[in-house]
Amino acid sequence: MTEHGGRESEPRDVFRLPGFLAFWTAESVSGLGNQITTLALQVLVVVTLSGSATDVGLVNAARWLPYLVLGLVIGALVDRRRRKPIMVVTDLGRALLLGLIPLLWALDRLSVPVVVAFVAAFGLLSLLNDAASQSFLPRLVPRSSLLAANARLDQVGAVVQTSGPAVAGGLVTVLGAPLAVLVDAGSYLFSAVTLTRIRLEESTTQVRRASVNLWAEVAEGVRWVYRHRTLAPQALSTHGWFLFNSMLVTVFVPFVLVGLGLTATELGIALAGAGVGALVGSLLSTRIGMRWGAGRAVIAARLVMPLGWVVIALAPADGDRWTTVAVLAAGQLVYGFTMGAENANEMGYRQAVTPDELQGRMNTTMRSVNRAMIVVGAPVGGLLADTLGYRPTMWIALAGFVVVALLLAASPFRHARHDDGTP
Repeated sequence: MTEHGGRESEPRDVFRLPGFLAFWTAESVSGLGNQITTLALQVLVVVTLSGSATDVGLVNAARWLPYLVLGLVIGALVDRRRRKPIMVVTDLGRALLLGLIPLLWALDRLSVPVVVAFVAAFGLLSLLNDAASQSFLPRLVPRSSLLAANARLDQVGAVVQTSGPAVAGGLVTVLGAPLAVLVDAGSYLFSAVTLTRIRLEESTTQVRRASVNLWAEVAEGVRWVYRHRTLAPQALSTHGWFLFNSMLVTVFVPFVLVGLGLTATELGIALAGAGVGALVGSLLSTRIGMRWGAGRAVIAARLVMPLGWVVIALAPADGDRWTTVAVLAAGQLVYGFTMGAENANEMGYRQAVTPDELQGRMNTTMRSVNRAMIVVGAPVGGLLADTLGYRPTMWIALAGFVVVALLLAASPFRHARHDDGTP
């Protein structure tokens, strides 16, 4: 419900809800480990294996390839199963996979194709885990608390994003990229154990019986997303955002390490700026969403976001290196702030308006196409960077950011509010 002033009602503190603290803790610790691996794998490709920007793009694309190939089917299968066991098993599987990377490196069996294969397998397990965890949250907290719950997850994610790159840069510098990956393996083991402590029984009424026609269930999920008045424009705009963002993210690491000649530690410090910005944005996300509504909050964030990458694209290649790091960190700060303000509003809204029996398919339908955009955008970004240069590629992606934000602003999504899904 909305108050007379147009604000939506404030949810109660989600940490008081049974099971949420354990879920939050598991997501937080595995998120920190993932920050380390994300940086470590890119440094591994560029420095340890002497790879190019194209190789970085291929590795980034491999992470999301399973979403493109199997995403829609996985969503339908997750809607048929209890979601907590899927989360536990996939965490254990990811820990095992990551533990094999330093072993292969020690045996001198590690190469870019091997890393691509491992990252693709890791991506498949992550696909299952993401579909289950995003669909599990609406069972763990009431719909009126979804914005606050996502904001809490974003807040700790922002802290992790702040400290993670700096810690990762230091670990990579001291231990080397292959051994730094082991930290993430340990984080997934911790997450699996913590999730087992959640005492939420998913009743048999929440687990759908398998129908004969799996593809009919897949089609039902696709129709829900792309025929919905507000979810459809949100989904299409987000697909475009992921395409251009993947180009920028792929170019950023070689731009900093090769184009600007900075170290892995300095790269980590620059990336930490995004974490600081994301923390501030996520702390304000609930207030912004309640006052402006989900639609206007997301649109405003996407219109401001390109400014951060403009600053990054203008970072000086000559002169004092710490000045360059400060400029990069400032650009990442703006980028992180807008993501922190946007994400809880986007996630909370789409979870709130979607029925429980469609949560898995809704999430994987949107995420699958989003990740398909990464599969396309990451290698394209790498190829453009190797052909045209780092900065021209950034300007191309920036123009794309502006276009998708303006298209979303012109759609019915601008009127979306968090109480749209309240019965």
